[in-house]
Amino acid sequence: MKHFDLIIIGSGSGNSIISPELDDWDIAMVESSVWGGTCLNRGCIPSKMLVYAADIAELARSGPALGVNTQFAGADWSAIRDRVFSRIDPIAAGGRSYRIDECENVSVFEQHAVFVGLKQLKVGDEVITADRFVLAAGAHAHVPEIDGLDTVPFHTSDSIMRIDAIPERLTILGGGFIASELGHVFGALGSDVTIVNRSDRLLRAEDSDVSRVFTERMAERFNVHLDSPVRTVAQKPGGEIVVSISSAGHENEISGDTLLVATGRTPNGADLGVTETCVELDQAGHVVVDEHGQTSVEGIWALGDITNPNQLKHTANAEARVVAHNLAHPDDLASADLRYTPHAVFGSPQVASVGPTEAMLVDAGTPYRSVVRYYRDAAYGWAMEDTTSLVKLIADPTGEHLLAAHIVGPQASTLIQQLIMGMAMDISIEDMARGHLYIHPALPEVIEQALLEFG
Repeated sequence: MKHFDLIIIGSGSGNSIISPELDDWDIAMVESSVWGGTCLNRGCIPSKMLVYAADIAELARSGPALGVNTQFAGADWSAIRDRVFSRIDPIAAGGRSYRIDECENVSVFEQHAVFVGLKQLKVGDEVITADRFVLAAGAHAHVPEIDGLDTVPFHTSDSIMRIDAIPERLTILGGGFIASELGHVFGALGSDVTIVNRSDRLLRAEDSDVSRVFTERMAERFNVHLDSPVRTVAQKPGGEIVVSISSAGHENEISGDTLLVATGRTPNGADLGVTETCVELDQAGHVVVDEHGQTSVEGIWALGDITNPNQLKHTANAEARVVAHNLAHPDDLASADLRYTPHAVFGSPQVASVGPTEAMLVDAGTPYRSVVRYYRDAAYGWAMEDTTSLVKLIADPTGEHLLAAHIVGPQASTLIQQLIMGMAMDISIEDMARGHLYIHPALPEVIEQALLEFG
C-alpha cells in the first residue's frame, strides 16, 4: 500500500487545501467526478450564468408596463449554454492539468474511492493510506423513491444545464432553491414550467413572509402544485412523461416532455464509507466535525457539503481556509466564524437571508422584535413599479442589535451584504441606520427605512 502524508478527497474547495506550506508533503488528490467540484461545474457558477440570461429575458417582458416597447422574442439556448460552459470547462480542465502535470508532490487518483479500514482508502483496485485525510467530497443529487421513476428518463441539476434544447413542457419535482432557480431559468427562456411540491409553499426553509411572497410570484408565472405528493411517474409510448399527484384528496396527472428531479442533495459521507475509518455521521448523513473541522478520528478533517447542511460554497471556502491552517499548524488550531452565514436564491424574485427565521425564534422561545418594509416604500421601488418585494428585519427586544434579515425582491443578494457586515462587526441598529449616509434615491434606502423603524 502506498502511504502519503495527506490524502484529500474532493477537488472543489478541497483543492485549495494544498498551500505552499505543504510543498514538502507527499499528497494524494482523489477526484472521481468533476474537477473543481459542484459549484464550478454543476452548481453556483453555471446556474447563475444561466440565471443572468433568464433575468434579461424577464426584463424584456416587463418593458411595456413602464411604457417601453420591449418583448421577449425567444432564446438561442445553444448560444446561452455554450457561453456558460466554454468558460467553465477550460477552468476545470486547467485545474486538473495543473495538479497532474505541474505539482510534483501531488499524485492524482481519478477512480471511485471508499474506505475499507482505519485510514485505508480503496481507490479503484488500489488501497492507499495516509497520516492525515481531508474529506471534501461534497454531496450528490437526491433522487426519491417514487413508483416508476426508475423507468423514465429524467434530469437532475447535474445534467439539465447541458441539455441540447429548451424543453417545451418542463415538469419539476421539488420546491427548494434548485427547483426555484432552474424553474426561473427555463421558464424565462421559453419552457412551459410546472412545479410539483409536496409542502404548502416554495422555499419552505425561508422565513414565512419571504416564502409566501416568493410562492405567490412563482404561481403567477408557472403552474405550481402545492401540497401535492407524487404518487407515480410513467412514460407514454410517444415519449410524454406523466406525473401522477395527490392534491386536495384528488388524483391528478401532469404531462410534460422533460422531467427535472430537484428534491435536494445528499452528503457523500456514506458513499465514501467513512464509518469504516471510524468517522461519525449524524442522522442526516453529514460527517460530524468540531469547530476546527476535525472529525471523530484524529488526523481526519472534513469540510464543505459533506459536513454542512447549508451546502454553500462560501462556507466551504471558509472551512477550507481553517482546515488548511490547522493541517500546517496543529498546535495553533483555528476555527471558522459561521455565526452569520448568509445565503441567497437566485430566482425571480431573488431571496437572501442571514440569521434565524421568525418561526425558529418562536420555537426557541427567544424574544424579538420584527419589522417589514416594502420596496414600494422607497422612491426606487416606485421607479420599479414593485408592489410585493419586502425587507424583513428581526432584532432583539430592545431594538438595539440585529438578529436576522430576510429579503425577497430584486437585488436581494446585494442589498443584504451591508446587514451581514453590520451583524458580523456588532454594529448597533442605530449606527447602521444613522451612522452613514444612504444614497438617495437608491434601493438601499429600503434597508435604511426598515432599520429606522426600530426607533
